[in-house]
Amino acid sequence: MDTINTTERLRHLRQLMKEHGVDVLDYALACLPFSGFLISSEFISGFSGSAGTAVITSEKAALATDGRYFSQASKQLDSNWHLLKQGLEDVPTWQEWTAEASEGHKTVGVDPTVITAPEARRLNDRIKKKGGAQLVGIKTNLVDLVWGDERPPRPREKVSVLDIKYAGKKFEEKIEDLQKELDKKKSAGLIISLLDEVAWLFNLRGKDIPCNPVFFSYAAVTPTTATLYVDDSKLNPDVVPHLGDKIRIRPYDAVFEDAESFGASLEMEAPVEGKPPTPKRKFRISTKASWALSLNLGREEKVEEVRSPVGDAKAIKNATELEGMRACHIRDGASLSEYFAWLEEELTVKGTKLDEVQGADKLEEIRSRKDHFVGLSFDTISSTGPNAAVIHYKPERGNCSTIDPAALYLCDSGAQYFDGTTDTTRTLHFGEPTDMERKAYTLVLKGLIAIDRAVFPKGTSGFALDTLARQFLWQEGLDYRHGTGHGVGSYLNVHEGPIGIGTRVQYSEVSLSVGNVLSDEPGYYEDGNFGIRIENVIMVQEAKTNHRFGDKPWLGFEHVTMVPMCRKLIDPKLLTQEERTWLNEYHREVYDKTKGFFEGDQRTMKWLERETSPIHVIELNLI
Repeated sequence: MDTINTTERLRHLRQLMKEHGVDVLDYALACLPFSGFLISSEFISGFSGSAGTAVITSEKAALATDGRYFSQASKQLDSNWHLLKQGLEDVPTWQEWTAEASEGHKTVGVDPTVITAPEARRLNDRIKKKGGAQLVGIKTNLVDLVWGDERPPRPREKVSVLDIKYAGKKFEEKIEDLQKELDKKKSAGLIISLLDEVAWLFNLRGKDIPCNPVFFSYAAVTPTTATLYVDDSKLNPDVVPHLGDKIRIRPYDAVFEDAESFGASLEMEAPVEGKPPTPKRKFRISTKASWALSLNLGREEKVEEVRSPVGDAKAIKNATELEGMRACHIRDGASLSEYFAWLEEELTVKGTKLDEVQGADKLEEIRSRKDHFVGLSFDTISSTGPNAAVIHYKPERGNCSTIDPAALYLCDSGAQYFDGTTDTTRTLHFGEPTDMERKAYTLVLKGLIAIDRAVFPKGTSGFALDTLARQFLWQEGLDYRHGTGHGVGSYLNVHEGPIGIGTRVQYSEVSLSVGNVLSDEPGYYEDGNFGIRIENVIMVQEAKTNHRFGDKPWLGFEHVTMVPMCRKLIDPKLLTQEERTWLNEYHREVYDKTKGFFEGDQRTMKWLERETSPIHVIELNLI
């Protein structure tokens, strides 16, 4: 991971800040959830992680990120930057750091298209409480001005129709359901700004963002109309006939102009003496929509911020999508088994020197031969030894490590298929693991099994389940700095809201429902030494219980990932009888569902048979 000298870039940026009357600038480095163009975090900070916020003053610069990226940021930031490790005791949040920097009536600026309206309000309150002037939206992105002509143009990849045999539900029905919901809630309409929500709603897919089949767009739906904001030059010939004459197509940038018109056209209540007029119906936007949309609609007086009803509907997969997830994970699991068998032979039998990128390339080549393959769902995390401790490590071609057969190897990877999205992590060892590595791996495996076997009443959130995965690590004084699970899209974003398993507050706000698809991925990491993560994709289903307390449904999970665990890293003595039974049954299922892919492939078949062989009682006595 190279460090970029940001001195000149920061000097230019500070000059622009002065010209625009801004003393402090907040700049989101995350891949934006709404429809703005993705920003290269590397340009201004040198940090290439996908989550973080930069705060720049006339004299200082800070980068805030979470535990997934502490190690990475420490290596990539140059001496101009101070790293704020979010979540650690006595470390200020980026909002607190901003407020402190605004003391003395300083003005804080932000591009309103890269911050949500609720975030903007909360930040403005913090600033004023600390004696700052205010938060202002800067229509011109100052970092873009520093970037200048070198900034890549907005992608113009083609948009295509997702066949109903994969989508499972006509887009007309989805829009009709949304319109009924808006009318029921007495809402004037909804502006949809999250790219995956637009793609899902209209049964369209794109290629504007690597690994995510989405396209730059917005949508506006009222109880009687629907508009898609997308540059029509991007549309494949089949898109317009697919949408028909009931969907209005407008240019991508026209959404802000139309938002002003929507706000201005709202019918107002009869005036009441001493009170400002209020609209009879407000326009809705997601709590994740940009502050710019809220401003153009007319601020809070004309806007209702809600959790997106489109996001909620998208997270509950229909029967076609669920069957597609089962099918694509079997094909994908077969690809991973073939890759691991190949890698083991290359490293331990042939003595081949392979680096992390060469491993990732081989895995992609194997996956690409499977039916319905489109591409990767994220950059493969192929990491050996100490690199595996970097939670979101990304090997760089020509500047990565050689895979060490005497060290742990962590592979976190996934693919996009027309019938689903995969995300699987396995940690392996091709030599002799240490006792601590086996113990840590087994504790992590116990956590994964605990989530997989969980039974819980309807209304339970992922927030409530998180401790099930951590309990065995906690008993040893160990933990991991990331969530236990995230939602997974259906041929869409591999990270999908609003559901998840973890300690984030938003996971407590949404209960799990039948049809939700999530990851189950506990881990353990020792900086500079090794990293362990095991990840399956699971789907929420109704559970069969002997009783039905409260006369409510009880839920559980169905796993769809079909890849063996690393037998060499499992300490059977640390597993209960129930856990050993689960593991043996899981391995039998993996074997039965994937063996058909290996006819004539003796190497993979032999590897699969070994890795899925059951743990017997006699085996425990020998250890």
